[in-house]
Amino acid sequence: MLKKTGILVLFVLLFLPTFIFAENLSCEKWTVMDIQFKAETTILAPFDVHMGAVLSREDGVSMTIPAFYNDDNTWIVRFCPPERGKWTYETYSSFPLLAGRKGVIEVTANTKADEHGPVVISKKYNQKFEYADGTPYFLLAFELDWLFALDWKNENDIPKTKSIISEVAAHGFNQVIMNVYAYDAGWGDKESIAPENNYARPGVFPYGGSNENPDYSTLNIDFFKHLDRVMAHLNEKEIISHLMIYVWNKKVNWAEPNSKADNMYFDYVVKRYQAFPNLIWDISKEALGYGHNDMGYITDRIDRLRKLDGHGRLLSVHDYQYCNAFPEKVDFISIQHWVPNIYDATRRVKDKHASKPIFNIEHGGYEKSMHSIFDGAYNDPVVCLDRNYKIVFAGAYSTYYWQNSAWYEVVSRPFDLPKQKQPKFSYLKNFADLFSKYDFQILEPAQFGFTPYCLTDYESIYLFYIPDGMIKVAGDVRNLVGKRVSVTWYDPLEGRYMQDEPRTMNAPWLSFSPPTEITSPMKVMILEVVE
Repeated sequence: MLKKTGILVLFVLLFLPTFIFAENLSCEKWTVMDIQFKAETTILAPFDVHMGAVLSREDGVSMTIPAFYNDDNTWIVRFCPPERGKWTYETYSSFPLLAGRKGVIEVTANTKADEHGPVVISKKYNQKFEYADGTPYFLLAFELDWLFALDWKNENDIPKTKSIISEVAAHGFNQVIMNVYAYDAGWGDKESIAPENNYARPGVFPYGGSNENPDYSTLNIDFFKHLDRVMAHLNEKEIISHLMIYVWNKKVNWAEPNSKADNMYFDYVVKRYQAFPNLIWDISKEALGYGHNDMGYITDRIDRLRKLDGHGRLLSVHDYQYCNAFPEKVDFISIQHWVPNIYDATRRVKDKHASKPIFNIEHGGYEKSMHSIFDGAYNDPVVCLDRNYKIVFAGAYSTYYWQNSAWYEVVSRPFDLPKQKQPKFSYLKNFADLFSKYDFQILEPAQFGFTPYCLTDYESIYLFYIPDGMIKVAGDVRNLVGKRVSVTWYDPLEGRYMQDEPRTMNAPWLSFSPPTEITSPMKVMILEVVE
């Protein structure tokens, strides 16, 4: 609740940040707060106005937050308080009437049970993620490039967005890979797509005009107001938006790199969305592909973003060539490996960049359950799941693509399809459930003599991933000698746990055969030291 002393000045839009016209306010930690400032005279070039606010807490901590123009001679400072306490603010502006405005914000504890703050790098485990309050965050992402377009014609609600996000959340995904804007693609079985699921060539554009006939002198505020609703809904559902500011292979008619129009768009996105606690920045999908720019341009964009982002959200680049060359410029390393030996390739990256989390943002697996949009290298859901397991057992994080929602075709109600055409999201739900039971944050990949892929804390827990074709767990694990272990088997497709007889490890050699009840091609065995 946001209040002004003595007078309630509250205007609330459902699922959107509260709009404030007050000077003495209150809100909860980690909520998104919009403080509006209106000019009493029309400004002819509003996007050229330099404005923002310095927010200071009583202990001396301060944040500088830029404002963004929101139509009707109104600028917004969007703020997400990272800590409780009394905050004061004072505006600055190149337009004198917007400068020097002051106020006080009383920030109280967050009362939302499942709110943990933004995702950050773990303080204890530098290759793992956690939330700001220390809760572990097991990143499992889902690609939805055209999410911005699902309800762009609907000024009152976002029903299709809510529908697909409800399935994303219900099946254990906690991050969405999405573009601010995408237009079209030159691939896919387009003639098979039902018109209601086809979002290619959307009739909306972030600049003035259209993608075909752009007006780069201005921005489309209504486009961004709609994107606000999408971001706010993701925040409500505790889904992280991995927001790619650009994309080079989706036929977007971008302004010239480093032009005034390019900088206006880029800066506006950073100003408008940095406050959302469910945000991770990505400069561009396919960042160095398609000859659009070079590493210098990406570095310039990163530096520009860091100066504007007063909230300090995490940042990466959808391009391993860049992340590998400039690891100090990103907060975590994004890779895009399609190779068959995905475990080994991921381990090499993890070992090379040992101070940062590794995220395989696109591993060549694109589940196909209807027609093809992009088959990549793998499209069978079981094979795609296997690649996710191998990436995670290599100590990295992974993502999942379903062809009929990842790109310009988006089936917002996938489980209304005939049974044989429904995606196998349940496999990923089981995957997420396994790592809600066993904390990935404390586990590291290990390859003991002859053993299958292993994640362990080297003390009390050992998870072994047994891929298709491997008939048993065998190998030499010397630090289990003399210990008694419980034995649990997990069926990745069915999500079932089965207890085996406990065993005392009198010798280092493991020899465990999976129960015949597990018919899935892959298995997981969990050994836990009990004494």
